[in-house]
Amino acid sequence: MKIGLNLPVMVPGLDRRTILEWARRIDAGPFSSLCAGERINFPNPEILVTLSAAAAVTERVKIVPTVMIAPLHPPVLLAKRIATLDAISAGRVVLGVGVGARRDDYAAAGVPFEGNKLKRMESAVALMRRVWKGEHIVDGTDRPTEPRPLQPGGPEILVGALAAASIQRAARWSDGLNGFSFGPSMAEVELAWQTARKAWTEAGRSTAPRLSTGFWYALGKNARQQLDEYLQRYLGFLGNDVAQALAPSVQTTSAPVLRERLRQLADLGTDEVMLVPTTADPEEVSRLADLIS
Repeated sequence: MKIGLNLPVMVPGLDRRTILEWARRIDAGPFSSLCAGERINFPNPEILVTLSAAAAVTERVKIVPTVMIAPLHPPVLLAKRIATLDAISAGRVVLGVGVGARRDDYAAAGVPFEGNKLKRMESAVALMRRVWKGEHIVDGTDRPTEPRPLQPGGPEILVGALAAASIQRAARWSDGLNGFSFGPSMAEVELAWQTARKAWTEAGRSTAPRLSTGFWYALGKNARQQLDEYLQRYLGFLGNDVAQALAPSVQTTSAPVLRERLRQLADLGTDEVMLVPTTADPEEVSRLADLIS
């Protein structure tokens, strides 16, 4: 099982030095991917600008937007941006897409929250793949939308889906799943993986789904406090009471527990875990590298 690491983009106080230090350390460590998730109405840096900076100072790790909220973006423009990121990274992009759950992100982007978001996402991905193949999208033009991604046909696309119906739909068009689990919950992950494997077979797919997931963690002497403060801030949109009630379900606040969760996920046949740090301290990369090496 591979282990990727998110940049701490949801932690306050990031600056140029910190972002680039994390990127360089992740690339130098035992990690498979450098990742970041998307929020709009939140004090985090924009995902593709940040990952472009990271791609420019790294050479080895995959560059993974874990969740681009596809309905928030014009599909052709998003295809161009992802193709550019693929060029900057020399073909290292893996794209995660999802529909998101925050009304305020949709409002900030000026996009309706209501409507069939799954269908909108699927249509966007289909159009992006046409762009990446070099098809002419705009009538009356003599050139397709460029640049083309370095990876033929575009990067691998994973979908953030956990519900059975969403996974079954994803089997028709995605390359796999890129989920997220509080805790993490092994029962939840196992059910998702079983559902995906069955759905891929029933859809007649020639390759098995790529199965990736992520979860929050904290290490160090103040790990519990650090994690609780992070969750209170990040889950605040649910209300303080809900955030406080959910925090105890996340138990990955020590090296032994983190090792055990990674072992359990490997036993379930997980292809990659993309860990989400709750501190911006670059030393966290070294602490995690020592733990998994």
